Amino acid sequence: QVQLVESGGGLVQPGGSLRLSCAASGFSLDYSTIGWFRQAPGKEREVVSCIGTGDEKTYYPNSKKGRFTISRDNAKNTVYLQMNSLQPDDTARYYCAAEPSPTGFTQCVAGGEGYYGMRYWGKGTLVTVSS
Repeated sequence: QVQLVESGGGLVQPGGSLRLSCAASGFSLDYSTIGWFRQAPGKEREVVSCIGTGDEKTYYPNSKKGRFTISRDNAKNTVYLQMNSLQPDDTARYYCAAEPSPTGFTQCVAGGEGYYGMRYWGKGTLVTVSS
């Protein structure tokens, strides 16, 4: 059974850091584009970061550049999202998603939903940034 499980969320003070993990079972992440997405209350889900296969190119929206870093450990079948300098507007449920097709990176950058839907999704982990 294919499964993605996120962990590492929690309550953190403004300016703090968290590292989220996305562990896969039932398939190998080696050949999949992995994306991190988030959804804040009352807002649409948005892409946070993407990492491709092969050359492992990465993508960050301008608002995340310099604060967030995505990485993968294929031996552990896990992808990470290091988040630094967190602010209250980073509060959201964070999801990871995987897309094995060759167009996965394009799909992820495009938002991972609808026509560009990613194939596998986790249930998310909640990040709350508050003092």
